[in-house]
Amino acid sequence: MATLLYILAGIVLLILILGAIAPKTYNVSRSIEIAQPKSKVFENLRFLKNQDQWSPWNKKDPNMEKKFTGTDGEVGATSYWNGNKDVGEGEQEITQIVDGERIESELRFLKPWKSTSDAYLMTEEVNGNTTKVTWGFSGKNKFPFSIMMLFMNMDKAVGKDFEEGLASLKDILEK
Repeated sequence: MATLLYILAGIVLLILILGAIAPKTYNVSRSIEIAQPKSKVFENLRFLKNQDQWSPWNKKDPNMEKKFTGTDGEVGATSYWNGNKDVGEGEQEITQIVDGERIESELRFLKPWKSTSDAYLMTEEVNGNTTKVTWGFSGKNKFPFSIMMLFMNMDKAVGKDFEEGLASLKDILEK
């Protein structure tokens, strides 16, 4: 019986130590330069429906269920999706627009697990005909899920998708 208690105490101690050293936050972003004026790029980015044209997740499940509420391109507009195991279920709501500069949104993932992240798209003029677009998201790793982040790198898990999406956006806007 004492051995069992020592084993259980050791497991609890290990979980607490892992929880203490696990990353508490994540932040993933990627950037690309697009040969178009900032105003044109920003005008495309502000609309949730336009993201379907370049989203890597839309390509992973082009038949996913989609619903839009609110006025697209304005604060409060929401895009809901429910797709296959590659895209899951969730919604994205525009929470702030700094005209010509930044679009912020809240990502609420419902499946395969519940989580909330803050996402953003930023535009920065490189010169009159070139715009740098940065796409990113960040959030908090809550215990006990934070322990999984010791074995999973969010940047590696999502970064390639961001790169693919930005490359598609560049192709669309530079045509």
